[in-house]
Amino acid sequence: MKSHSSRYISQTKEQAKIINGFSKLSKEEKLDRVANFLSDKEKALDEYKSFWHPDKEIQKRFDEFSENTISNYYFPYGIAPNVIINNKSYLVPMAIEESSVVAAASKSAKYWASRGGFKAKVISVSKIGQVHFLYGGSKEKLFKFFPELKPRLIEKVKPITENMEERGGGIEDIELIDMTHEMDDYYQLKATFNTVDSMGANFINSCLEEFAAEMEKAIAESPYFEEHEKDITIIMSILSNYTPDCVVETWVECDVDELASPDLGMSAEMFAKKFEKAVQVATIDTYRATTHNKGIFNGVDAVVLATGNDFRAIEAAGHTYAARSGKYRSLSEVKIENGKFRYSLKLPLALGTVGGLTSLHPLVKKSLELLGHPKAEELMMITATMGLANNFGAIKSLVTSGIQKGHMKMHLLNILNSFDASDAEKKQAIEYFKNIKVSYSNVSDFVDALRKNN
Repeated sequence: MKSHSSRYISQTKEQAKIINGFSKLSKEEKLDRVANFLSDKEKALDEYKSFWHPDKEIQKRFDEFSENTISNYYFPYGIAPNVIINNKSYLVPMAIEESSVVAAASKSAKYWASRGGFKAKVISVSKIGQVHFLYGGSKEKLFKFFPELKPRLIEKVKPITENMEERGGGIEDIELIDMTHEMDDYYQLKATFNTVDSMGANFINSCLEEFAAEMEKAIAESPYFEEHEKDITIIMSILSNYTPDCVVETWVECDVDELASPDLGMSAEMFAKKFEKAVQVATIDTYRATTHNKGIFNGVDAVVLATGNDFRAIEAAGHTYAARSGKYRSLSEVKIENGKFRYSLKLPLALGTVGGLTSLHPLVKKSLELLGHPKAEELMMITATMGLANNFGAIKSLVTSGIQKGHMKMHLLNILNSFDASDAEKKQAIEYFKNIKVSYSNVSDFVDALRKNN
């Protein structure tokens, strides 16, 4: 009989083999191949299939969102009620697996609902795309030729931009950027776009590829350049997910005295001062800033996922924005002046409410309906607000009772589930830990004692 280690070595060797033609297999065949690598094949097959949607048409749509699909991966889909933004009330959908995020955002929303709610505004909506290229000819000639090239580029993409222009968007500008100080012969076409209610990645990339082809053609055909000056190499044409000119601001404010709440355990003035210091720490210390901003993205990502947007792009832009000064800092800012408390967040958010998954994923459609079918700018304000709400709740806990008290209470059910606790055991545990610190060891001891006595 093979030992566990020899079976493991045998299995990893098998897994290391190249699998040819996997993408051409049917879904059932892919699943069967994958299940062969798991300890209990039949159980694995049943578990993977248990997450398939019962509606075959919907499941087919899910399968086509990505590649080599064998199942669906579920996230909890929760609701944060009582979110008031610019005097309008929302029920905000949030898709996230982390305990206490929805609870913290909801608690903050309720807290601020009686203090004027959240305010928000969109500062700008421009997005950026770049054609990166090498040119070994005369820099002076290239820049002199650009005013002639620019209208030609815009005209070339008219068939692509026509519909976007009818909706109020399109190309805002195209610049020629000299990057030869960073790399020999390196230049960029830097274009800015307004994509209105779509995230616009495909639109931007299509325009950029046309720009690249037309630039090559224009330079090749122009008598302005000598033959040896016509050599141009396109490196790539691609949008940037860094969108420092597609920015939204959200904030809360009230008199310091109005911050008073029974759960603070201190005066409103002391709470405001501790809160201010906590945010200052996140502004000067990169280690704290990283966790601080992660708390913001807990709320942001949950809304981005629930509305079918790209949370990876949002995170990348946000973290770059946090480091725009040359040092990674807090994305949020607090001010206490003349007895007023103001907590704000500025964030780049390139979101869409049309295109992509917005009309394909059933729950994304429900999310947008629940939010009142918002335009992209309104969704930017909602999303940023939930980031600020979750972050406010986290800092409020940190400077008062500590993060673990509330977080571990919310995590209690996860710990109980890891012990396969019954509904009756969960009920008793929830009651027992109302006034007792939740920790893995405390819950383990409680469950053990409970089972010994039964």
